[in-house]
Amino acid sequence: MTHPTSSGMVTPLFIETLSHLERKLDSRYPPWLNTLRHAAFSSVLEEGFPTSKDEEWRYTRLSPILSIPFQPSQSGMDHFFSCDAITQLAGNFSSTRLVFVNGHFIPSLSSQGVLKSGVRIESLGSILSQTTTAATDKADALSTRPLKARWKEAPSEKEDVESPLSRLLSESIHHRERHSAFTSLNLALTEDGAFIYIPPDTTLEEPIHLVFLSDTGTPSVSNPRSVILAGANSQATIIEVYTGILDHLYFTNAVTDILLEEGAKIEHYKVQNETCKSFHVALLNVRQERESQFSSHLTAIGGTMGRHEVRVALTGENAATTLNGLYLPQSGQHSDNPVVVTHHAPRCRSKQFYKGVVDGEGRGGFYGRIIVRQDAIKTDAQQSNKVLLLSESAQADTRPRLEILADDVQCAHGATVGQLDEEALFYLRSRGIPLNNARGILTYAFVSEILHLVRVQPLQSYLTELVLSRFSVTV
Repeated sequence: MTHPTSSGMVTPLFIETLSHLERKLDSRYPPWLNTLRHAAFSSVLEEGFPTSKDEEWRYTRLSPILSIPFQPSQSGMDHFFSCDAITQLAGNFSSTRLVFVNGHFIPSLSSQGVLKSGVRIESLGSILSQTTTAATDKADALSTRPLKARWKEAPSEKEDVESPLSRLLSESIHHRERHSAFTSLNLALTEDGAFIYIPPDTTLEEPIHLVFLSDTGTPSVSNPRSVILAGANSQATIIEVYTGILDHLYFTNAVTDILLEEGAKIEHYKVQNETCKSFHVALLNVRQERESQFSSHLTAIGGTMGRHEVRVALTGENAATTLNGLYLPQSGQHSDNPVVVTHHAPRCRSKQFYKGVVDGEGRGGFYGRIIVRQDAIKTDAQQSNKVLLLSESAQADTRPRLEILADDVQCAHGATVGQLDEEALFYLRSRGIPLNNARGILTYAFVSEILHLVRVQPLQSYLTELVLSRFSVTV
């Protein structure tokens, strides 16, 4: 029996899956988390999944996901892999690498370098299962205090972790206008992910590498959730890689929460190279305090359908964010990239720069939105989307938007959609370069601008190889 809602249909598949999982979670996790999980499930039932009538989802077809009988992903697949195999699949960018298989942390495949005092890099699942109810009242009291004040209670002890986590996870329920049913579903079903805490005035010279690998013989859904807390004036680089093996059918529903305290600097990289039959829906949720700096670089290559949502809230004065993205859908692939940056405070800066290359009968979309609140004077916000179509059947959707409620701001947006330069193509062919190779060279020249913005050299080399292979180019 299906459950109709105001927004769409909730399939019995997800209801049955969630009910089955809840029975296992009750005895393993603290009451406050189980309460949130029940509330998340109720939210999915009440609100339903988005449909084409929802403006931010009008181009994303969800019926292929909702019609497949996905089951909760299971752990215990690590014996099929070695550390070298993980490196071949997801690269090797750091001595600190956390590996998750089907959404579950695998210590035997992970490694941890020498950590500075106070730094915590570990499994979120272990933290959630270890927290007690002792800090519940404290968490409620802290929830009404400013973010900066709440972070003074650094999560150095088990009971201190519950305060920021309970507040952070509860936002998925209390701010439904900012989050979809998939975010609620993640909260209801998540069992693991990465937890990273960088203390104030701490700089991590080496990146933190997070690998999310899917390998399952039956259609399954994993719901990894990662939480990154950056203390005042801290600095770190985070690399997330999502990939799979063979042609397995699976669904990754991921959420990454990043909170930057005053003066913190975080570089974030995401590589989505899932298998050709997979589905990938993800939310990157970022909040920045004053003087903080955040940059994110997305490279989306794999999957039948990929949706990479980014939401950034600039809540402190003089905060800055840079969002770069590259998406490369081919025939049978659909890549959506909704981005919302909200300026709440004065003198903040944001820049969005996305490029897409769509080939065959693929479809790619960028839906950028800049919101400038009334108090956000002196805002500087820029947005650009450039798309290259390689075939007559390729489709591109681009919708840059500005919502400005403040005076004395500098905001601009632009979008271009075009094809390869025929004169440049003719020039290369006249030099004896075959047509396909010439097209690949020009396409690589188009995307290289984004690749050169990657500051982690091993990662840049890894991405360059992926892109060159994508377009069959040899340089």
